[in-house]
Amino acid sequence: MTTTLPIRAGVPGAVTASKERLGTRSAIVVRVDSTHKAGALSPNDGATIAAAAETALAEQLPLVTYLSSSGADIAEGVAALHGWGLAARAMVRCSGVVPNIIAVTGPAVSGPALLLGLADIVIMTTEAYAFVSGPHMVREFTGVPISNDRLGGAGAHARTSGVASFVAADEVAAAALVEDLLSYLPACLDDEPPRYPCFDPADRATPEAGALIPASPTGSYDVRRVIECLVDDGELLELRASWAGNLVTAFALMDGRPIGVVANQPTTIAGTLDIPSSQKGARFVAMCDAFNLPLLTLVDTPGFYPGKDLEWRGMIRHGAQLAYAYARATVPRICLTLRKSYGGAYIVMDSKRIGNDLSLAWPSAEIAVMGAKGAAEILHRRATPEERLGLELAYEQKMLNPYIAAERGYIDMVIDPADTRATICDAFEVLSTKREILAPRGHDNTPL
Repeated sequence: MTTTLPIRAGVPGAVTASKERLGTRSAIVVRVDSTHKAGALSPNDGATIAAAAETALAEQLPLVTYLSSSGADIAEGVAALHGWGLAARAMVRCSGVVPNIIAVTGPAVSGPALLLGLADIVIMTTEAYAFVSGPHMVREFTGVPISNDRLGGAGAHARTSGVASFVAADEVAAAALVEDLLSYLPACLDDEPPRYPCFDPADRATPEAGALIPASPTGSYDVRRVIECLVDDGELLELRASWAGNLVTAFALMDGRPIGVVANQPTTIAGTLDIPSSQKGARFVAMCDAFNLPLLTLVDTPGFYPGKDLEWRGMIRHGAQLAYAYARATVPRICLTLRKSYGGAYIVMDSKRIGNDLSLAWPSAEIAVMGAKGAAEILHRRATPEERLGLELAYEQKMLNPYIAAERGYIDMVIDPADTRATICDAFEVLSTKREILAPRGHDNTPL
């Protein structure tokens, strides 16, 4: 039985495309041959990429691209740019319809680099690099010499720009990662993610998850350990792990069902939200919503990170991206408050009024406009330090618990940490038939 079906096989160029079997899944696969003119893209190459994307749409299959290109073929002139434009337009049409994964295995320079921004998930090998304007242009315009790796290497894109979702050792490791990613995703927006047999009991008690929360309200812990306690076999696949570390985004299974997990990370700037974490969370939530992955949000944040630089760089716009992504998401959504949930960050982390389906809290949860210290300073400015300390304690006892929010309907259930996995698995099972009828419109206007 043939596992590869070529697309435009007779057309010369650096790009080949075919329908292939990747592990247990079928996909449309594009490969750029870096030994052919250093992978420079001719008009034919752009048309082949476009044809592959159009085939992915027609066949309702994921689009996977292995990219290594020095840019548009200069010898072809503006026609090469036209070919790149065809490819970009076709990839945009795939957005939200079929998963689009790009693995960068060498250079991705100029126009081809921008294709990375159109992908749902980007994998870069350790030898890969990507940039729109290379070291020569940087040196000409700024006078600063810089290497390919420092400007656009895998490390730079994993830690600083957020372009790289994953870094793989080599092309073989990247291919294995592609297969792993496809195991969580459906073939297209009209399909459900695959369901797997689960040998980790859905009703398994998880007291160890609650034990991870420090007794001190300012104590730190790794939220990944909490996630591992809750999901099947303690396994998660974290995206953009090195970028915006104050927010964790990951794929996991619960009772054999693929889900997306979003969680504040107290080990990094106390789990506060800033511009990168808002962008990271919004992009991940939108992808999960596009491909029918239920969302589990774990909340422990004292709010948005303060600072004039953040405000001047657009904290309002970017913070709104996370609220926007959650508010328009129609997949099953469960929110669990582990500890702190204050102010505007409470709203944007999938609160009840932003539209989640089930809002849970542990007894350790603190849900309020702000912490006790800040509230006492505002409400009792003229109090002495001793009086203010007593007022803080009173505020903590009266307001900083989940039961006040539960009385007002903002929390559906306050649960024992030991019951968390069972409660979430049951809820996702009930919500598996959730459907929403959306009003027709051309498209929304995301706060970019």
